[in-house]
Amino acid sequence: MIITLLILAPILVVFSSVFTNSGDVWQHLIKTVLSDYVISSLLLMVGVGLSTVIIGVGTAWLVTMCQFPGLSWFEWGLLLPLAAPAYVLAYVYTEMLEFYGPVQLALRGVFNWTEVGDYWFPTVRSLGGAIAVISLVLYPYIYLLARVAFLEQSTCTLEVSRCLGCNPWKSFLRVALPLARPSIVAGLALVLMETLNDFGTVQYFAVNTFSVGIYRTWFGMGQPVAAAQLSALLLVFVLLLIAIERGARQQTKYYQGGRYQRVAKYKLPGRWAIAAWLCCFLPIAFGFLLPGGRLVYMAVGDGKKNFDQHFWQLAQHSLILAVVTAVIAVMVALIMAYGLRLQSNWGMETAVRTASMGYAVPGAVIAVGVLFPIGAIDNAIDAKMRSTFGISTGLLLSGTITVLVFAYLVRFLAVSYNTVESSLNRIKPNLDDAARSLGKGSTQTLLKVHAPLMTSGLITAAILVFVDVMKELPATLIVRPFNFDTLAVEVYRLAADERLGEAAAPALAIVAVGIIPVIILSRQIAWTKAEDRN
Repeated sequence: MIITLLILAPILVVFSSVFTNSGDVWQHLIKTVLSDYVISSLLLMVGVGLSTVIIGVGTAWLVTMCQFPGLSWFEWGLLLPLAAPAYVLAYVYTEMLEFYGPVQLALRGVFNWTEVGDYWFPTVRSLGGAIAVISLVLYPYIYLLARVAFLEQSTCTLEVSRCLGCNPWKSFLRVALPLARPSIVAGLALVLMETLNDFGTVQYFAVNTFSVGIYRTWFGMGQPVAAAQLSALLLVFVLLLIAIERGARQQTKYYQGGRYQRVAKYKLPGRWAIAAWLCCFLPIAFGFLLPGGRLVYMAVGDGKKNFDQHFWQLAQHSLILAVVTAVIAVMVALIMAYGLRLQSNWGMETAVRTASMGYAVPGAVIAVGVLFPIGAIDNAIDAKMRSTFGISTGLLLSGTITVLVFAYLVRFLAVSYNTVESSLNRIKPNLDDAARSLGKGSTQTLLKVHAPLMTSGLITAAILVFVDVMKELPATLIVRPFNFDTLAVEVYRLAADERLGEAAAPALAIVAVGIIPVIILSRQIAWTKAEDRN
């Protein structure tokens, strides 16, 4: 219960700001930029949602139900874009596609164009560019869930559709796709929440979403109360997405029979095999291989300058934050999961589920919610010390690593909890009874029985939180201590100054770390596939 109250505090603070008078700031926002924030956010969500569903569902169906060259590689390769944060791709593609980038330079050299008026080239820094970049990074969420749904579908159902005259295309549209709807909707909800959380991409591409508005209102206009109220409005968007996703799952029931045999894959002939290969290869190429190769080229081009002492200092800061947060997140998640196992009642269930909803809340919102109460506590302590002892304590908590780690915990505790809970639920309850019969208490049972059996799950949870913290930008940018930059902040700062070559090394480090969860997910898919064969 205490953990739930602590995790909920920033969210409640954001909602309570609605009742605070922000003066004439809101009138100014309504007259100038608020409509732009709403429209841009909605258009971005629609564009990214449609793109990720098409790419994710299409590639999931191809690798699950079709046989073509390179299939075994595509099964895990389609997860690779998860390793790269969207803002890293935004910086790389801007460097490649701008007027003095290698692509336009090559085109001008081939066709003898000399100036902008000689040809047309799409603008990268635009809403369309943001949709394309974010979609390339987020489609694996839908791909992963849709693929699992297709693997679990009844072979009998699909064969019946074939007997009733459906070709493979009709079987997909009329049978497989409707049955996979809950998983697709769940993946889409994750994609849209991550889209609302994005800050680096939309800010760099001059797309005025709510995340950009919150940052500008706080730091540009110096209006923290108005920023908190914008955060509350964004949080309403997120809660609506959660409600829609859960409603979609509850209104319709989906039941499937057993498969009894392996899924028979369609062997694609000639041109269709080539088309399937291209459909699976292009998302990997544009979402990982091309930007990753460009980062390596830029980073190695001036290795001594890029990998200097400053780079290693930034890496150390990121490492400290990620390790500390990962350890604490796993410990807290273990307490929550084991507490629910010991007392599985309505109150505990509600508390645990509520505490693990932070992942749905954008980082900018959490940052605002964390800084408000911490700043109030610091000011209260300072005022008390001034009146009592005549000394000023300044800001004791605000702008410290402690506050930043707390913000990370609020956002990423769900990632740790879901993994730990899944691992703990696989341990049979009779082991608890056996430990109790041998005189072990609940704490000793957790430490000596459950924890050793959950080692792989605990390590996986820690790795996932570690990688998420390394990539997180909005919360880090707002809450970080003074002169305590991380790799993500350094990439953002250098890119904002148009120093993309210098941003290559820290960006490459973030991408390299991001490959770790891709490997974990790939192993899970391989395990699922092995079970499917058995």
